[in-house]
Amino acid sequence: MNDEPKPSGTVVVLRDAEDLEVLLLQRASRDGKPGAWVFPGGKVDATDRRKDASAEHDARRAAAREAAEEAALALDPETLVPISRWITPKISPKRFDTWFFLVQAERSAAIRVDGQEIGAHRWLRPREALSGHHDGSVRLAPPTFVTLCWLTEFQRGAEALDTWAPRPIPLFEPRIVRQPDGACILYAGDAGYEAIDPNAPGPRHRLWAGAGSWRYELRIG
Repeated sequence: MNDEPKPSGTVVVLRDAEDLEVLLLQRASRDGKPGAWVFPGGKVDATDRRKDASAEHDARRAAAREAAEEAALALDPETLVPISRWITPKISPKRFDTWFFLVQAERSAAIRVDGQEIGAHRWLRPREALSGHHDGSVRLAPPTFVTLCWLTEFQRGAEALDTWAPRPIPLFEPRIVRQPDGACILYAGDAGYEAIDPNAPGPRHRLWAGAGSWRYELRIG
């Protein structure tokens, strides 16, 4: 079985309203359960690839293409700012190597979803989306949750873009430790990351994903 992660691209679309808002799309319902809320994105396909291009370049094109297909949003791939890269753990049945990009849209941008793969869309303040996850109305995956936590420190899209553009791009290869009420997901930089030990003393970079609530913890240095 080929367990190599599939190259993918995701774009975090911001707009300036009264406060900073982010675009979230709801995946179609499966097995009678409400779909997760995600950023536009998907796998790199043949149309995204260019000879001798980097993995980031192909993912950038995939992210822009998916934004058009899923939300009718036209984006220039060259304007997307890379902010992170996430590789799904080996224990997962489906694995992805996903570049996350950031871009700002006009406040008047019209979003249209197909009603099939994507059932709905919402513009939400980052804290509003996180609160929705905790009350069960906005189901999020860990990479989406962590990214939204990062965005809570910004008031405007330009501020977020200016802050992220010069930063090194962090690589996330989560290591999951099961807990009685959920999981502790360790990220690089956490004192327990190499030993996969959440009790190791020192810096923290992890997501506590409990059954009742989630908490992102970042204390480095």
